[in-house]
Amino acid sequence: MNDNGEFKVEIARQTSGTELEVIAIDEAGNESEARIVKVGSSQGQGSGSAVEPTYIDGILVVNKKYGLPPSYAPGVNQTAQSALNRMLADAEKAGHELSVISSYRSYSYQEELYNRYVNTHGEEQAKRFAALPGHSEHQTGLAFDLGGTESQDDWLSGSFGDTPAGKWLAENAHKYGFIVRYPKGKEAITGYIYEPWHFRYLGVDTATDVYNSGLTLEEYLGVSGR
Repeated sequence: MNDNGEFKVEIARQTSGTELEVIAIDEAGNESEARIVKVGSSQGQGSGSAVEPTYIDGILVVNKKYGLPPSYAPGVNQTAQSALNRMLADAEKAGHELSVISSYRSYSYQEELYNRYVNTHGEEQAKRFAALPGHSEHQTGLAFDLGGTESQDDWLSGSFGDTPAGKWLAENAHKYGFIVRYPKGKEAITGYIYEPWHFRYLGVDTATDVYNSGLTLEEYLGVSGR
């Protein structure tokens, strides 16, 4: 620290997409203990802050804590799309015709959608089922909202999980690389209500591991969801 109360700060390493390990150094070269500083935005901090994608064990994590920058715009992941096509075809063979309600969303579209939900339902309620821009899995291009054509009244509703199509998906999605991202009774962990319609692509091996574990993705990876 100099006479003006200033000191030099060096980045020792980046510990994740939203955390840096920093060291403060005074004029004499004395170093402080390393400290972790969060640099990304979270749902509680608003949108637009500098943030980079966060990968844990090679898995892109997007939730209320870990976000994506506005510039992250990959479109629909073609590997995930191909797996989805196979799953929908097999579901139809099993007697369940499914529709894709929503897939890739840009940062700006999510912003419009979130603001619309806030205006309609109020912020506290909207946060339970809608993500702030930059914190939606749909921006990854790896998430799909599905619904059964036999009953559109169950679209985007917890009741979808009780339909034949919803049950088939819950029992078979992992075979194609997908998981039910926001399971029932896990809102305290994920921050979102039960969404039996929201499926996230992880690849067959990882999705099967998560399915067999009975855990949310946050629990499986050992990361915070809020």
